[in-house]
Amino acid sequence: MTKTPVQFLDLFRYYKGLPHQIAAIQQLGELIPASLLHRENEWFHTWSQAGKQPDPDWLAPALTMIKEWEGLRLEAYKCPAGVWTIGYGTTRYPGPSGGPVRKDDAITVQQADYLLQTALFDLFAPGVFHLIPNSKKWSGNQIAALISFAYNVGLAALEDSTLRKRLNANEDRVKVVSEELPRWNKADGKVLEGLTRRRNAEVALFVGKPLQQPVPMPAKVTPDSPFSTRLTPHIRLGEFALDQEARRFDHIYQVETAAELASFLERARAAFGNKPVIITSGYRSAAINRSVGGASGSEHLYNAPGIGAVDWYINGVDVYKLQDWCIKHWPYSTGRGAPKGFIHTGIRKGRPKVVWDY
Repeated sequence: MTKTPVQFLDLFRYYKGLPHQIAAIQQLGELIPASLLHRENEWFHTWSQAGKQPDPDWLAPALTMIKEWEGLRLEAYKCPAGVWTIGYGTTRYPGPSGGPVRKDDAITVQQADYLLQTALFDLFAPGVFHLIPNSKKWSGNQIAALISFAYNVGLAALEDSTLRKRLNANEDRVKVVSEELPRWNKADGKVLEGLTRRRNAEVALFVGKPLQQPVPMPAKVTPDSPFSTRLTPHIRLGEFALDQEARRFDHIYQVETAAELASFLERARAAFGNKPVIITSGYRSAAINRSVGGASGSEHLYNAPGIGAVDWYINGVDVYKLQDWCIKHWPYSTGRGAPKGFIHTGIRKGRPKVVWDY
């Protein structure tokens, strides 16, 4: 029987932290001589931080921009185009055996980060550099703005764009980006507020100007309001439903409770440098709560006026420091979820001050 060789690097390139992958790596580790698994060996020094190459200067601003505008979904959902999507807009897993995202897929926050970074390093950054060669010489923020744009509209759209033609003709790049990016704010021929605001943010990042203030929340938000409707300047109604119709609020009192919680999240956002708030769980219907193994009396049920909860974190902020800040400043229910990567902020009947562990 012919044995098929395995490229050792591929084991890590396509690693997503899935149970079968973890089990396989453990099995492989048992086959490697113990003498090789020591920190003193040269390979470990290369692997460790001391031997690590610094991240490119476009990576951090690109991740921040994309995460803020894409949002995080840990369970597969259908995007407006009808494609199954997960994480920060991922539709296919990396590698030749990755395949498309499927209906019942679920991932962790760490896996979502891995999928996004892999897409940027393997596809979108190389794609931007290939289509606009001079961009390699630009500042990190300028590269990040174009990567965010390409991630949203696709590399094929960038390839056919007037934006690319003008940039490759060596026109003034600030002028070109300021004129061309705002034109990409439509879907099915209709101008979308969210796309307008994203394009403005990308232009601001590119030219180094302050971001425009978000559109104020309407005077009245109802359960039937569009998911793009803002409860606070930076937090949308849809984020409390993970942008899933099955998780949409049914009652106005639920919206009011969500707005109170969102106001506290805004306070935390401001306290930690105005970095993006990422909501990982908000409202759950009774059926969804059962399906995810939630407690029968979970605050996430929003089952009475003044009762509700949200699980969240702030992108780029130490979750343990954020947890300590919340315990100090939130007067009601706080769940110590930092070991799992999030904070639970809730309100229960009687509004007691409660701090508890998962």
